[in-house]
Order: sequence, then C-alpha cells, then structure tokens
Amino acid sequence: MDAQKYLLSPPGLDELAEKLKVPLASNYEVSTISVVQCPDLREAPFYLATEGLSGDEKVADVGGRQNLFPRPRFNTTWSLTEIASAMEMSQEKGSLIGAGAGPFHVVGQNCELAPNLKWESQFVNIDNQTRLVKIADGTVTVEKSSSAGCALMVNLFGSLGESGTVLKITARKRIGDGKSFTECIRSALSAAYGDSNIISLGGAFVVKSGKARYHIMPDFPKEEDLPFEDYEKLDNWLTYHDFDGPIVCLSVLHSADPDGKLDLRMEHTHAFSPVTGRNTGGHYHYDIEDSDEDVEYEGYFNTAKVLYRIENPTAA
Repeated sequence: MDAQKYLLSPPGLDELAEKLKVPLASNYEVSTISVVQCPDLREAPFYLATEGLSGDEKVADVGGRQNLFPRPRFNTTWSLTEIASAMEMSQEKGSLIGAGAGPFHVVGQNCELAPNLKWESQFVNIDNQTRLVKIADGTVTVEKSSSAGCALMVNLFGSLGESGTVLKITARKRIGDGKSFTECIRSALSAAYGDSNIISLGGAFVVKSGKARYHIMPDFPKEEDLPFEDYEKLDNWLTYHDFDGPIVCLSVLHSADPDGKLDLRMEHTHAFSPVTGRNTGGHYHYDIEDSDEDVEYEGYFNTAKVLYRIENPTAA
C-alpha cells in the first residue's frame, strides 16, 4: 500500500488536559478532564476488543471522500490487517478502532463501519468486534462484521491495546454553540497549537444520555443516478437519523493537517449500539438540543506518536 509517514511529538496528557478545560467549560454546563489510568474498555458500556488505548500509538487516514464523490471507486477495498501492516504495527499483537466505510464487496451493499478489533500471532488470532451499520428499505440494522474488510475511506487509531494513562473527558448539558463533542475537542486543540504541533487523538466515548444525529449511507445509487453532481446531491443521498443514547462512538481527530498537504479528514466518528436488537448507530454528527434528556458524554482518548496517510486519492 502507498503510505506516507509523519512522526508526531504531542505534548503530555497533562498539558492537553489544561488546554481543553476552558473550551469544554464554555460549551457544557458540567465538564471534567483529567489524566487517569484507562478503565477496562472491554467492559460495559464500551465493549471494545482491547482493555486500553496504549502502546505503539498510531493513526492512519486511508483513502478518502474522492473514492465516493463524484462516483464510487469500487476498486478501493482493503483489509484492516493489510492496513495495520502498512502502519508498521506488530503482527504479534495490536488493535484498531475508528470510522470508515464497510466492505460492500463482502456485505453485498454499502454501509458504515465501526472498526474494533485486536489480533495476536501474526494476525492468526483475531477478535473482531467491528460493527456494520446498514440501511435497506428504510430499516436500520447493526451487526458484527464477519470480515476484516473495509472500503473507500477509513480513519484508524492503532495501539497494542494495553492499559495506560489516557485523557478522560466528560461533559453534560451543552450550553455553547459547539454541537459536536469531538469537534469541540478538535477545535480547542487547533486553537491552542495551530500548525506548529500536530495533535492526533484516537479513542472511544459514549453518548450516555440525550439524542444525537447520525447519518447512514444507503446502498450505492444506480448508474443512471451517477455521478453525484455536487455535495448537496451527495448529502441528500445520505439518510439522517436521531438516536437516543446510550451509543458507543469510536473516533479519530487531528488538530491540523501537516503542511496542509495530506488532505486529512480532520475528524471522523462512527457509532453503534452494542445491545443486540437495538439497531442504532452510524456516522456521528452532533447532539440535538430539543432532546428530552440532557446530552451526556464520557470518553477516553490517547495521543498518536505516528501519522500515516495511506492510499491518498489526491496523490494518485
């Protein structure tokens, strides 16, 4: 796979916590940010494949929106283990979480992907907790993926999945204009560090209560309905849904694009309900103000030390 590699030098978690305190407090009635020992994220309410987010922390931006717009590029399919190798991750132990497009070539239709897997022993022993979020005939379904495939675009946080120190961020009852929890974090880091130091975070959070908006890609349009003439037509093709918590969200975000040359997706978050039969999830956008319950978030994040831009369609 074609890969560009950038070494990152993030500040310590304590410094990041201080930089985030004021922006979070201005956007939420109640917020906390601290550096803690990561809880076991395999347990409720997160249900990740690994206990933590530490060890050989890396992020990757693979593919991109150009593989969907103005028309889908059906040859842009990969396996998550193939991407892990391109990220120079150990084949003996590791994990990936994040957000991307599902393996339509396996599933039989286009869908959203919430990567969540770990491996051991040369990728032989794989625990795949990845979720697919699909919509067909107006019905949303959430299911575990039967493959390690992905397509079109995916943003990933990789680590050894070990326990370690992480940022714990909680927020409740939004009072500011920042509708998106992750964009609030990302924009605060961007304001604090500008282009001088790229901060890439990966992690998981739960929308514990309240309502948030998500989109789910339907199956690809028929050939006579392509290409997408503009982004408005693409947006109208997506289906939008307001779902109540609790919902697990897997996220990757960047404070800036190195030299503005990588065409990074600056924030990408996909969500799923881990409860069987509760078919809610998709691409997280923001919380809804008119919810009967106050929105409440709890998340754990870690910094990446290496950034990979893989199969960049703008460089093709």
